[in-house]
Amino acid sequence: MNKIILSLVIGCIAILASSCREDVDASAMEAYEGPINMAVNIHLIRSDSAIVRSEIKAPKQLDFANGNQEFPEGIEIKIFETDGQLSTTMRADRGYLLKEENIFKGEGNVQVHNVIKDQKLQSEELFWEPNKKKIYTEKFVRVQNGGTFSYGSGFEADETFSSYSLKNPRDGQIELSGDGI
Repeated sequence: MNKIILSLVIGCIAILASSCREDVDASAMEAYEGPINMAVNIHLIRSDSAIVRSEIKAPKQLDFANGNQEFPEGIEIKIFETDGQLSTTMRADRGYLLKEENIFKGEGNVQVHNVIKDQKLQSEELFWEPNKKKIYTEKFVRVQNGGTFSYGSGFEADETFSSYSLKNPRDGQIELSGDGI
């Protein structure tokens, strides 16, 4: 008889304990995937044999647990020649570093300027692979080379934007001098 009463008491306690529990919001139990660190006014310099090869500046950098980084207020990248001369600048409204692939991605108003050749590129998206020393996009681009303007969807170049290929060219324009043809 004591065993029956003990079993009933334990059963009642278990029922009461489970009925008093509050329901937990499942979204509160999800893993946090937001930034784990933030830096402001970053300035990173990459050099080789005491010669600056590239320079990265951004007003804000967000770091994530997977190693990726975001530059929500814009990013500026400068590429230098082997003699230390500034060769190319790249700017974007927003930037990302995909750490695993070591690829930088620029979005928004993306501009590339080869200072030496005075070539300019505008696009809404651009990728830079420092290990492969190339830049590229599949988005619409506008390339200015002196007084010549070229347009297309897709673009690939070396990281200094010295030599490039325009994929799917659409049309072009040549600036005429004041005397006409």
